[in-house]
Amino acid sequence: MAAALATPPGTAPFPRAAHPSNAQLASPAIEHRVDALLKRMTLAEKIGQLIQYNDQGSSAPSAANADSAIAANPETRDHVDAMALARKGELGSMLNVIGAEKTRRFQQAAMHSRLGIPILFGADVIHGYRTIYPVPLGLSASWDPQLVQQVSHMAAVEATTAGVKWFYSPMVDISRDARWGRSTEGAGEDAYLGAAMARAYIRGYQGSSLSDPDSVAASVKHFAAYGAAEAGREYNTTDMSDIRLRQVYLPPYKAAVEAGAATVMSSFNALNGVPATANPYLMDEILRKEWGFNGFVVSDYTAVMELTHHGIALDAATATKKALEAGVEVDMMSHFYDTQIPRLLAEHRLSMATVNEAVRRVLRVKFALGLFEHPYAHGSEVTHAVDAHRPLARRAAEESFVLLKNGGDGTAPVLPFAASVKKVALIGPLADSAGEMQGAWGGAQHQPDVVTLRDGLQARLKKIGGELLYARGTDIDGDSEAGFAAARQAAEQADVVVMALGESSSMSGEAGSRAHLDLPGNQQKLLQEIAATGKPVVLLVFSGRPLVLDWAARHVSAIMAVWFPGTEAGSAVASTLFGDASPSGKLTMSFPRAVGQEPLYYNQFPTGRPPGDADLSKPPTGDTRFVSRYIDVPNDALYPFGYGLGYTTFAYSDVHVSRERLPLAQANRPGARHLVTVTATVKNTGRREGTEVAQLYVRNLGASIEQPVRSLEGFTRLTLQPGESRQVRFQLGFAELSFYNVRSQQVVEPTHYTVWVGGSSLATQQADFNVTP
Repeated sequence: MAAALATPPGTAPFPRAAHPSNAQLASPAIEHRVDALLKRMTLAEKIGQLIQYNDQGSSAPSAANADSAIAANPETRDHVDAMALARKGELGSMLNVIGAEKTRRFQQAAMHSRLGIPILFGADVIHGYRTIYPVPLGLSASWDPQLVQQVSHMAAVEATTAGVKWFYSPMVDISRDARWGRSTEGAGEDAYLGAAMARAYIRGYQGSSLSDPDSVAASVKHFAAYGAAEAGREYNTTDMSDIRLRQVYLPPYKAAVEAGAATVMSSFNALNGVPATANPYLMDEILRKEWGFNGFVVSDYTAVMELTHHGIALDAATATKKALEAGVEVDMMSHFYDTQIPRLLAEHRLSMATVNEAVRRVLRVKFALGLFEHPYAHGSEVTHAVDAHRPLARRAAEESFVLLKNGGDGTAPVLPFAASVKKVALIGPLADSAGEMQGAWGGAQHQPDVVTLRDGLQARLKKIGGELLYARGTDIDGDSEAGFAAARQAAEQADVVVMALGESSSMSGEAGSRAHLDLPGNQQKLLQEIAATGKPVVLLVFSGRPLVLDWAARHVSAIMAVWFPGTEAGSAVASTLFGDASPSGKLTMSFPRAVGQEPLYYNQFPTGRPPGDADLSKPPTGDTRFVSRYIDVPNDALYPFGYGLGYTTFAYSDVHVSRERLPLAQANRPGARHLVTVTATVKNTGRREGTEVAQLYVRNLGASIEQPVRSLEGFTRLTLQPGESRQVRFQLGFAELSFYNVRSQQVVEPTHYTVWVGGSSLATQQADFNVTP
């Protein structure tokens, strides 16, 4: 099976990694300690390193009844005493067991076992531990990898005080379909940006050394292509060419591995018919051989057991064999490994070498983390949001906000609020909801720590002697209009209306797929009623994904995507509305005009019948019909990738390339850098200081296979004073100019390149060059 899946048909042999992915894990000193410990371990102790329990104990079936229990809910299975396993040295890791005292109890038991191998405590810390920052999709809208690194480190500093040394994060799945709920956990639709964010998370979590007291091991997830689930439906299958896999979906995982990620989590989905958790092409051929990954792989929750649901294993033993031989070292909560490995070894269906290699990889990470020397929680336990961390969480929220509309169509901008604004109506079900501000996977959040939007606006208005009029209006997913009258009354009395609408936290994240992307419940009707008052309306959209805002875009004065901003939500929103901070976020997922456009992304392939200059906002007639289009909605996004307004404006000019011709012999060398330099001038043409994200896009014409109409290949943030100009510079090397050909080889060919530099994926200022034979 493994040999048959090693290389897809028609592909060339893939290059092997020149060195291990994590130098610390490759340390000869660590390997020596691993060798010595392995020789002393019993089979039960080895298997213990490959299983994971929570503090409730197990749901593991006994060896005798494992096969009949396959389809059962894991939580209904026979209880196993996790503490007893820890005392025997047969418990390798624990899931979402947090707290200095609780982790100490289990850890002490493990450290007093025969060999004293420490437990690795892992937790779903996705966007903060106690001090919560924006959900990852929102954070990615900052286009600020340094900020991502800082907040990630902040989370590690807090969580290590509770004994947590392993994060099931970052999620780096590319998501091009807003229906998929887990879009909220990633960096959006683009591979280049996704890779930049992946590197930042790893550096933030793991620091300069895994052994640092406030470093944690990252777990890059979900490997691989989980975000391409058909129809955006959670846990659904994915099917794609090897070219698309390598060009679009693998780069963020690879970037994380190259940055030294200590662990990887397998995904729930099948890829081209083979479940990821039993996929040797992914786990062995790509991850280990091509990328040199030398950490360990953990399954997602019960994913080993779910191989039976996929239909590729008829019993627990076969599921265990396929997962372990594919390269999944740790079984999260299926508890097949502990019951089935002895049986497989006894029947000579599994080699001891496979078991030893899996244990070796787990022990490497534990030694690198310094767990043997420092097994317990570090420092004073953090139990609430940390005051010293609030400014960073607030800045992260402010940088994540994306201003989608601000006046226009002959109307003046509404934001920032003018000095004359003294009375503000705050309306909507998300206006005073602490629990909803933190989004899916809100860490170990403490709701009283949250600054709600109502809190933040009230405090800001108090400074200027203003007044806040609050009305909930409706529930998030409700249909009652009982609160509409009070909301209208508040709006009519106000200078401006702020509407806090959108999703609940549970509407995105895992198992949060939606077939409709409109505002839930009767929020749209409430919005229309308030807009009918004629008062200026600022719509704040709280969500974990792009929503359909077509009506709002035509009828509302201003729209700002604020995602789920975290602990400092209200303070960050208030400072932005009043102009103390300026929005600088840019979209990392395209906002559709209609859900029928999904999956929707900017870097699409061309077709043989492009619409050209046809007005796609009008019904098709004559020659405008037989082109690639919809007949009832334009093709393009309502708000495209890279788009975002600020409180000033920017102009781009003087786009140049350093050379018009690049010899192929220079270009087609893996690792080659600085082959072409692209420069452009950015000018602040407004009256306020502002931060812009300058973006570089590239198109390749004349290649052996179709290339996207444009692809992001560089970006930089810069802050300019009114009237100030600055030159931005981007370097194009092999990584930026290459693509995967029909044999899945990464190559540069003699073709024509166009580059654009601008403030979104719609950039128009361009230059050209050729790669010549």
